[in-house]
Amino acid sequence: MSIIRKIKRWIRFSIFYLLSWIYSLVCPMKDNRVCFLSDVRTVMGGNLKCVYDYLEDKDFERIIEFKADRRVRRTFKQKLELIYNLATSRYIILDDFTNAITFMKVRKGQEIVQLWHGPGAFKKFGWSRATNGENIGSIHRGYKKYTKASVSGQGIRWCYAEAFSISEDKVKATGFPRTDSFFDKEFIQKTKNDFYEAYPELKNKKIILFAPTYRSTKVNDASYDFSKIDFQAIYDQFHDQDYVFIIKWHPAIYNNMVMNVIESPDLSLYQDFYRDFSEYRDINDLLIVCDVLITDYSSVIFDYVLLDKPIIYFTYDLDEYTGYGGRGLYFDFDEYVFGQVVDTCDDLIQAIYHNDLMEEKRKVFFDKFMGECDGHSTQKTCQWIFENNPHIK
Repeated sequence: MSIIRKIKRWIRFSIFYLLSWIYSLVCPMKDNRVCFLSDVRTVMGGNLKCVYDYLEDKDFERIIEFKADRRVRRTFKQKLELIYNLATSRYIILDDFTNAITFMKVRKGQEIVQLWHGPGAFKKFGWSRATNGENIGSIHRGYKKYTKASVSGQGIRWCYAEAFSISEDKVKATGFPRTDSFFDKEFIQKTKNDFYEAYPELKNKKIILFAPTYRSTKVNDASYDFSKIDFQAIYDQFHDQDYVFIIKWHPAIYNNMVMNVIESPDLSLYQDFYRDFSEYRDINDLLIVCDVLITDYSSVIFDYVLLDKPIIYFTYDLDEYTGYGGRGLYFDFDEYVFGQVVDTCDDLIQAIYHNDLMEEKRKVFFDKFMGECDGHSTQKTCQWIFENNPHIK
């Protein structure tokens, strides 16, 4: 970043911080006002939606402050509205990091609640990355302002406390609200019906879902080594066997494809075998309808364990990714495995045929990472967030 850009950035954030202080001095904080804040979505979803819906019949004022991508700048008017909403809300609910928290003044009694978008504890993030040898630059300082953070299992509270650089007593294992739907048989069936109504051509297909995470130290530089996937070989093997290969690129990879930061593979030659569902907002729907999941170091493995279906880990860069100077994991990689692990496309093809469920490893994995997910996580999470607030009654 050039010196001029740094100066401009410093000026913008200084103004934000100053206005935040002014609003905090002159505007009262409303005890029943909840601001849902995200810099990576335009549509309400995930844990945020679960909490938002839970408050539907409660005496709460719900404010939404969303934008699609961190690189999208708000207008000056939008920034003023954002600062006002942050200053006057008793509760600010997040599902990812956002710079606004870094530069706002947290008022006495105000709750900054992080409902992280991914359950479990897989890749190191936040302050956990500071000692891993990565060249990650600055770490988001807003983490330290969180007053509460929820996790999906008791054994991983320390991971989030370390990542956010907050005390462990601020982290509670309430389960993940958005996993409640996996315990609802009617919801599961409705999701399938709705999906196949929207995509009737897929109804009698065996769905392979490919959902890898990105490579890079920063989201803005997110990439993936597409050369590791032999798209032609997979097509030749499965296209005439009633299979379809759905791809859900991580949003950071997809955004860089759209912006031509990285070149995307051309799959138009393979008719309808490869289907890009990257713009499909809720990956949980895809987890429900797929027959097998292929991923790597993505936190999608934690949601998927609730569905008792085969999973394949395609980890062509395991040593590089998990070693010193790489991204690093909270636990040994073997503790995350409840399916086959492959590092070549030939082995990947064989694993798709094999369908190994690994029941014993699946149970150990669930107990360690997802033990508080029981179909009642939304209620437990909301009771914790809004405890002692008369408006929650």
